[in-house]
Amino acid sequence: MSLVNLKVIRKTPCELCPLRPLPHFREFTPDELEFVSHFKKSEVSVEAGQIILMEGAQSAHLFTVLAGWGFRYKMLEDGRRQILNYVMPGDLIGLQGSLTGEMQHSIEALSPVTLCVFEKKELSTLYRGYPDLAFDLTWIAAREERMLDENLLSIGRRSALERAAYLLAMLAQRASVLDLFRSGRCVIPITQQHLADTLGLSIVHTNKTLRKLSDKGMIRWAERSCEILDQRGLEDIAGWKGVGEGKRPFI
Repeated sequence: MSLVNLKVIRKTPCELCPLRPLPHFREFTPDELEFVSHFKKSEVSVEAGQIILMEGAQSAHLFTVLAGWGFRYKMLEDGRRQILNYVMPGDLIGLQGSLTGEMQHSIEALSPVTLCVFEKKELSTLYRGYPDLAFDLTWIAAREERMLDENLLSIGRRSALERAAYLLAMLAQRASVLDLFRSGRCVIPITQQHLADTLGLSIVHTNKTLRKLSDKGMIRWAERSCEILDQRGLEDIAGWKGVGEGKRPFI
């Protein structure tokens, strides 16, 4: 991704980061906060539907999602898409490309997204001088692996109804701890095509499955969003008890 093609906006001071007061995230030490304040170079805004990072691309930057929703995906040559996971505020993206030389998947904005921009050449300074932050990067990578494990289990062994229930419950839980449902309504900015591409189902099968959840009073569907009405009920259908992370790091 080239920053030339994105809208660079005013940099939010790390001391005033809207994510820091959330109890979901661990606090920085004063030294860590000072380093991250210099590590962060700018902020960029991305419109919904815009590609943030493309598979095969090389970038001099990595990013933390400050606001908004996105998703990671891979494409087959015939245009079929598999959505791998979803990104939300506090998630780090581009680390894979920083360590392997190029991205092995693409990332697209699901809603308008704001990104904090970091130069990957300064990662070596982080690893040498800030071991706790270096451990945080390892934790973040391990968390991503754990979510992918659960998604693979869902696609491989859960029924269509269980897959859909798990995905929506998981997204609702992740968004809730990030205080993304401030209106009091649990609305996820997702289309049925996104769900189909995540669940590995046809759009027709996905539509029928979501109708069953709607008939059970679990969800309410709109044109480009899904409102969660009964998160606990979705968890019960999926046989999933949620994830207790405690405090998690972010950069």
